[in-house]
Amino acid sequence: MSLDLAPPTNATRPIILRAVAGQGRVLTPDALAFLAELQSRFGSKLHALMVARERRQERIDAGRLPDYLEDTKSIRQGIWSAAPVPPVLSDRRVEITGAVDRKMMIAALNSGAKVFMADFEDATAPSFSNIIAGHANMLDHRDGTLEHEDSETGQTHRLNSDPALIFVRPRGLHMTEANVMIGGHPMSAALFDLGLNIFHNGRALAVTGRGPFYYLPKIESHREARFWNEVFCFAQDRIGLSHGSIKATVLIETLPAAFEMDEIVWELRDHICGLNCGRWDYVFSYIKTLRNHPEFILPDRQQITMDRAFLATHLARLVKVCHRRGIHAIGSMATQMPVTDADKNACIFAKVREDKLREARAGYDGTWVAHPDLVATALEAFASEMSGPNQVNVQRQHHRIEPVMLLQPHQGEVTEEGLKTNIRIGIEYLGQWLTGHGTVSINDLWEDAATAEISRAQVWQWIHHRVEIQMQDGTTRTMSADWLNQLVQAEIERIIDQLGPNGFCRGRYASAARIFQEAATADVLPDFMTTPAYDVLNAID
Repeated sequence: MSLDLAPPTNATRPIILRAVAGQGRVLTPDALAFLAELQSRFGSKLHALMVARERRQERIDAGRLPDYLEDTKSIRQGIWSAAPVPPVLSDRRVEITGAVDRKMMIAALNSGAKVFMADFEDATAPSFSNIIAGHANMLDHRDGTLEHEDSETGQTHRLNSDPALIFVRPRGLHMTEANVMIGGHPMSAALFDLGLNIFHNGRALAVTGRGPFYYLPKIESHREARFWNEVFCFAQDRIGLSHGSIKATVLIETLPAAFEMDEIVWELRDHICGLNCGRWDYVFSYIKTLRNHPEFILPDRQQITMDRAFLATHLARLVKVCHRRGIHAIGSMATQMPVTDADKNACIFAKVREDKLREARAGYDGTWVAHPDLVATALEAFASEMSGPNQVNVQRQHHRIEPVMLLQPHQGEVTEEGLKTNIRIGIEYLGQWLTGHGTVSINDLWEDAATAEISRAQVWQWIHHRVEIQMQDGTTRTMSADWLNQLVQAEIERIIDQLGPNGFCRGRYASAARIFQEAATADVLPDFMTTPAYDVLNAID
């Protein structure tokens, strides 16, 4: 693809720091020129937004809790709608998410789901080889040549005649692509992923009416939504797409964003088609944002359910905002994994169906699953509650949602079992992540970066506030860094017993344990555990 872009100057010319398979096809001279333009135009704005995040967190740490913004009151109270959602996106009842490797993409696109979210973020360990391979797979999808040969059976898998629509989720605004340097600094990972995808695929998708569509992760404010809108406008103009061709769904998966939903929709009103009720990232953000305040301590993760406290309010407010503004409300992830045991499987499918029925009855227009076998169950649940492809015209929750309702913590116990589960998930996931896997099955659940972040953030919170842990023998014990050290050591011994010393080393569990332990015992809760982990991943890729 050639767009006759002017070559970047020497000061902005991208420098690629390593060679991986497929990069010649992805990182063409014209594509690199476009990336350089994006970074040059938006890099300083992005840096300012990240500084603004830090300043806001400092105010919250000092006691100024999140609240609705006074200077945007007219937007929240105004009567206005976003641009109409295109007909191709009218039915989003079930969406499946997954990494951008070929096997996963084909299975997801053929699953019967309405949408596949191709995830460069939480579901993909961002080694340069994984990222470039993912963008190459997007080119094959564009060209109709996406296929995968099963090494065991020799069978070749291809897309069926009616695959799901693709939404691409680029990496978050806080992340960098360490292997691409521009002006002496790593490039923004978000601009790298968005830029490559729209440069190579934007016009082809627009011609067919099947894109370009995106999911925007970890937004924390309407100013960050404004940033993305400016990127979209520039990219559309540069690529030759009409204004509003890009459609995006914003994940409301941070606590600050929950207070600015109307404003986020307003800033993206020509490009937005929905909001997503991110579950696990939202729990992580709740802990991280309110980290200094002991009144917001959360119990074991399994007690943090969507039908109570701040999560129930989050769910209700998102539907209210979306339908008032004429866009879709997309529900949370079902992380369950089907198993071979028939009785256990029946319980898994029943739990998924109950979860999806609750979302449909709450007014949601669609939902997420992580496994193709769950698509039919989720679709049946939504079809049983909806007379059409969506329920955008049905207004819900007319009462005012007060700020305190978005902050109300879940009540429950912090138990020894919950503590050990968090340690196991954090170390096991990070070990797998450092070997290139973005999603991991643990205890029949898909765990990704969000659940690993919850695990270490909860441990930090319990240590920092000296929480009493309910022990299995009925006693209590105060959480401490010294005790964590003992439990991490025990987890390392368990992994070695299971895998042997060689398997332990190959699995990068030593690095995983160190990163987890440092993140859980730091004086100040680190924003993201995957940031130091990325340095290790990049060194061993």
